[in-house]
Amino acid sequence: MREVVFDTETTGFKANDPENPDRLVEIGCVELVDLLPTGRQFHCFVNPERDMPEGAYKVHGLSEAFLRENGALFKDVIDDFMAFIGDAPLIAHNARFDMGFINAELARAGAPILPPSRFKDTLAMAHAKFPGSPASLDALCKRFDISLSARDKHGAIIDSELLAMVYLELCGGRERNLGLDSRRDISETPARTKINPAKARPKALPKRLTDSDVEAHAAFIETLGEKAVWQKVWRKQARQRG
Repeated sequence: MREVVFDTETTGFKANDPENPDRLVEIGCVELVDLLPTGRQFHCFVNPERDMPEGAYKVHGLSEAFLRENGALFKDVIDDFMAFIGDAPLIAHNARFDMGFINAELARAGAPILPPSRFKDTLAMAHAKFPGSPASLDALCKRFDISLSARDKHGAIIDSELLAMVYLELCGGRERNLGLDSRRDISETPARTKINPAKARPKALPKRLTDSDVEAHAAFIETLGEKAVWQKVWRKQARQRG
């Protein structure tokens, strides 16, 4: 199953403000197949064609000057972005936020928007799995012992990589892929190889313990005291030996 984990960075929180809308400045996507990253990624900086508020800059460190020089206009990356995501489900943390910005940019460029059914929200998954517990990306990384050492500021591609690991854990962890899924139809289970029962030996193996070995062991057992469990075991074996 192919899925795409993605994250965005923006100039703020108001994608649909009619007077001064916030804009996308970065998109990062990580491809998953059967919940595991394949190594394929999509990443781009986007020129928002507006100023960069100080609060947003402190979060992601992307300046207006940097984006003017290194960012593409969103309308110029639509085709590459849509080709990468294809028809795969889109996994995001607080998906409503990222969906709002992606769709605002698509609408602004005159392209079809993505329906809500395409998105899966890991924030909602975390709230359902751990009710009442912190569910930020940082908090979930700490819960699942996922290192944050490579991240000094928020960035779309590094956050997508972290979220891919969190998503795997929210879906059951790596053991989910070890063939232990009880939901699989039994008809899909391959036929078992027939195993022939072991035949009895034509001649019993000779005893490896000498009589002196047995006597020495019995003497040792006696030193353990009457309440020792080995007393019961030894006496039972002695009865069986006749």
